[in-house]
Order: sequence, then C-alpha cells, then structure tokens
Amino acid sequence: MKAELLCALAIGVMSPAQAQVRVTDPWVRSTVAGQTVAGAFMKLESPVAESLVGASSPAAARVELHRTIMEGTVAKMRPVERIDLAPGKPFELKPGGYHIMLVDVAKPLAKGDTVPLRLEFQRPGKPKETVDVQATVKDVMAPMPAMHMRSESHHGS
Repeated sequence: MKAELLCALAIGVMSPAQAQVRVTDPWVRSTVAGQTVAGAFMKLESPVAESLVGASSPAAARVELHRTIMEGTVAKMRPVERIDLAPGKPFELKPGGYHIMLVDVAKPLAKGDTVPLRLEFQRPGKPKETVDVQATVKDVMAPMPAMHMRSESHHGS
C-alpha cells in the first residue's frame, strides 16, 4: 500500500515536468513550380512557460522560425531564435505573423500532401523536448496578409 501511494505521488509530482505542448491544426502552404520555400502554421498551447526553439523536416533542407513584420506596405519576414509560449494561453503561428519557414523544399508540396515536422521546445532550466506533427498541405491561395513579401534572412555570414 505504501509503495503504491509513493508511486502515485511520484507520478503526480512528475506529471508537470513531463507536460508537452499541445499542437493543433498544423498545415503548410502548397508551393508552385520553382518555389523553394513554404510556410508552416499551427496553434500551440503549453500548461507551463515554454519556448519553441527550433524545427526540422525531411521535406526541406532547412527549417527556420520566422516573424512577419510590416514596414509601410511591405511585409518582411525575419528569423527569430525562439517563440515564447505563456502558460495556458494558446498561441497561433499564422500567415502574417509568427510562422515556421521551410527552406529549400525537396519537392513541390501539393494540396493534400502531408509534411512531417519535428518541433523543439524548451522550458527554463530543462532539456529540449521534441514534438512530432504531421502537417497537411493546403492550397497556395490560402489567405495572405499582404501582396509584397520580402525575406530578410541572413545566412552564412
């Protein structure tokens, strides 16, 4: 009886440390011939303070975290190191805001395809955790926030 109680208490104490981010509605924008980048979007929610610190996918040579900002009438995408999640508050990665950018996609992404993504999260003072998701490819004509997009990525400095 004591052993069972101790085990139950240990599981209860460990549960918050084992909590993972809930990922819902993951999707990727389809690409057209010759297009080598695509945006990935989803909703994230964590019961504890946590940050999205990276992502990867076999569908692209490189995967980056980005934020779109408006400068006048031009939307510019800039890489970010992390996306912070507040405890219990949903955060949406969406067109025109924070998103995941797939760079140098291996092949065109067509509506209905599935793109595997591995998301890396980190809590203060804890090792990184990964969450694997399958994102559905949606039509390229999904709503865009602005007509002019320019990436401000700087790589290989």
